[in-house]
Amino acid sequence: MEEIKISTEFIKLDSLLKFAGLADTGGEAKQLIQDGFVSVNGEVCTMRGKKIRPGDRVSVEDGDEVIVK
Repeated sequence: MEEIKISTEFIKLDSLLKFAGLADTGGEAKQLIQDGFVSVNGEVCTMRGKKIRPGDRVSVEDGDEVIVK
């Protein structure tokens, strides 16, 4: 599990996946989200523009997980 620090109020889910290295490109991030492979706080999320705030947990089906600080 990795901790990602952001200096803003929130970061969009697709941007977080790229920033954290869970997706190599924006297109890959979009596809992971649309295919239902990404969970936010334990629930599958298919909204790539979802606002992720400090304290949220994001995980990808392959086991990678990040906590936003």
